[in-house]
Amino acid sequence: MRINPYLSFAGNCREAFEFYARVLRGTIVAMMRQGDAPIADQLPPESRDAVMHAQLQIGDQVLMGGDAPPGSPKPAGICVTLNIDAVDEAERVYAALAEGGTTVMPIAETFWAQRFGIVHDRYGTPWMINCMKPMP
Repeated sequence: MRINPYLSFAGNCREAFEFYARVLRGTIVAMMRQGDAPIADQLPPESRDAVMHAQLQIGDQVLMGGDAPPGSPKPAGICVTLNIDAVDEAERVYAALAEGGTTVMPIAETFWAQRFGIVHDRYGTPWMINCMKPMP
């Protein structure tokens, strides 16, 4: 079994996933538009460029997402956690996600982690960056 976060966007999924691919050094392996669906001719023209499904491969992990229908509420109560092995990489990813976003908890050493921080990126997605201390 695998658990994959699925993020919802308000029309900017493509932009967000291209940003995540750069920051997380991943590869977009799927980017399907609603206009590519068999029922595309039944959709309003303005929704045809919306992303129906995106998939980003990051190592052996997968992040998925899509543009939510207009008026859909943004999911609440979620946070994507990135467990990163190296302090410098944790700081790099945190800084990139924080650019244009909102710092919730600055990245810093904690009692459990070499670095930990929380940020909401420019697309409103909440991220926790965690770089654990070596276990004794």
